[in-house]
Amino acid sequence: MNDATPAKSSTPAADMLWGFWYPVLRSVQLRGRKLERAALLEVPLLLGRDSAGKPFALRDVCPHRAFPLSFGQFDGTSVECAYHGWQFDAHTGQCRHIPSLTADSKLKCERISAGSFPCEERDGYIWAFMTNPEGRAPASTDAAIPPAPKLPTFDIDHKTGYKIAHLWADLPCSVDHGIIGLMDPAHGPFVHQAWWWHSRRSIREKAKQFEPIPNGFRMSPHAPSANSAPYKILKLITGEPATTTIDFVLPNQRFEQIRAGRYWLSSRTTVTPIRRDLCRLDFVAAWNILPWFPIVSFILHVLGPRFIRQDTKVIEKQALGLKYEDRMMLVDDADRQARWYFELKAAYLESKRTGEPMRHPVTGPVTLQWRS
Repeated sequence: MNDATPAKSSTPAADMLWGFWYPVLRSVQLRGRKLERAALLEVPLLLGRDSAGKPFALRDVCPHRAFPLSFGQFDGTSVECAYHGWQFDAHTGQCRHIPSLTADSKLKCERISAGSFPCEERDGYIWAFMTNPEGRAPASTDAAIPPAPKLPTFDIDHKTGYKIAHLWADLPCSVDHGIIGLMDPAHGPFVHQAWWWHSRRSIREKAKQFEPIPNGFRMSPHAPSANSAPYKILKLITGEPATTTIDFVLPNQRFEQIRAGRYWLSSRTTVTPIRRDLCRLDFVAAWNILPWFPIVSFILHVLGPRFIRQDTKVIEKQALGLKYEDRMMLVDDADRQARWYFELKAAYLESKRTGEPMRHPVTGPVTLQWRS
């Protein structure tokens, strides 16, 4: 591939990545029997909890007259459409009752479905497995649905436990731009200029080794950036050298694990498509670094939102240029991870089309070099 490769980013519905778990809402947004509206991959969703507190996700469109089910009633088991009173099982979407039918009607309610999506609660999020746009049950020949993603944690001494925190933001861009912005190593000294992170004066050459992993790639364990204040603080607290491992996994997950002796911090960032021009960033972190002292909590809750706002402002400004040109020039090693993302996405879609095993674009360990 050339050092400067044009790449076109587009996310029509056909190119959305189906067959994956996506975070829909934070757990605290789903309380009692209140119904919540949401959207993923341009699919309208209805979220709620049944009488036992278990979450469910239905397609938020009544199959009768396309009335949103989220305007209806919920009794803990069934959702009732507010237009004509049709009732649907909260977990399967199967129609249970149609009030207008007479005793001699031949219409079979159980053959009608509003569409549903497997739903799980994990790490403070409600997740939905997006099988297809209609919410049809997976075919019997499809692979078994894996469990929802879990944030890796390392309860080493089983005494201190760990803390957890969540951050989020809406990004006014396609999921492609959100994801390649997430993995871009070169914008830090220009977008995130601060005494506690980077500055132009701190730019230096870096070399990192990468390796393929299923559905993604890994930045192999390495020493954290020496020109970043949070890592300096971590070394001061632990008194031990730290290592960082970073994974990207389709469709949208970036994992980072920092280890220093018995101390650790584990984070996951997802960029989830809501519409073609809107996605949502969700960040969750868990740590056991001095859980009784709020230094890590301060970094995440005070400095973290500022970091995210800086990225959001850049994306808002970038959207002005993308109105006229959506082709990008991906250059040299600094943009290699973005190339890999597009290649992984294309390989996954081709595998789904042909039924053949996915051909991984990263064929072996490789060292990338850039300045940041």
